[in-house]
Amino acid sequence: MIDQQQIASLNAAFENESPQTMLRWAGETFGRRLTLGTGLGPSGVVLMHVLSESVPGADVFFLDTGLHFEETYELRRALEARLGLCVRSLRPAQTVQGQAMRHGPALWQRDPDLCCTLRKVEPLRRHLTGFELWMTGLRRDQSTTRATAPILSYVARYGILKLNPLANWTEAMVWTYIRAHDLPYNALHDRGYPSIGCAPCTRAVQSGADLRAGRWAGLAKTECGLHLAA
Repeated sequence: MIDQQQIASLNAAFENESPQTMLRWAGETFGRRLTLGTGLGPSGVVLMHVLSESVPGADVFFLDTGLHFEETYELRRALEARLGLCVRSLRPAQTVQGQAMRHGPALWQRDPDLCCTLRKVEPLRRHLTGFELWMTGLRRDQSTTRATAPILSYVARYGILKLNPLANWTEAMVWTYIRAHDLPYNALHDRGYPSIGCAPCTRAVQSGADLRAGRWAGLAKTECGLHLAA
C-alpha cells in the first residue's frame, strides 16, 4: 500500500506530468488491480482513449442506473467499437421498477440523495472491493466542490487509492484533445448539456453557465455522492 508521504510526493510529481505518464505508472504499479470508472462525459472519453493506448485490457466500468439518456448508451457503443474496449456495466440491486415498488415512484424527485446512493454509490462500493486503484475523469474546473481535488488520494470510505489524471486540465483542453483525435462524444453536448447524468435529473443550460448547473437543477444537491471524501 502506498502511504501518505508517497501520495504527497506523487501528487507533486504528477502536477507536471501528462495523463499518459500517469496511466502508464498506474498500469506498471497496479496491473489488473486498477479500474477506470466513466460516466462517458468528455473527460471520460479522453481517459478511455489514453487507457486504450497506455494500458490495453484494463478494467473499465460504467454505472448503468437504468435512467440514462439514449444518447449516452449510443456513445458507449461507439466508444467500445472505436477503442476496442469492453465497458463493464454496474447495475443497482433493484431495477427502476423494483425501486419504485419499494420506495415509491420517481424517488429522484423526493429523495435524490437516496436514489443516487442506491443506483450509483452502492454498485460502485461493491465493485471497488476487487481493486486497489480507481481512476476517474474528475477535474478541478468542473465545480467549486472539486476545485481542490488532488490528482492522487486515498479514499477511506472505499478503502482504495483514487487517481484523477485530468484533475488540472480545463474544459478547453479536454475538447481540444477530443477534436484532435476525432473521438466520439455525447450528442447532447451540442444541445446545451455540458454535464450529463441521469435523464430525470439533467437539464440543458444557457451558454456560459456553470458546467454542472444542469445537474439536479433547482435543488441544493451538487454531487451524486461518488466523490465525497467521507
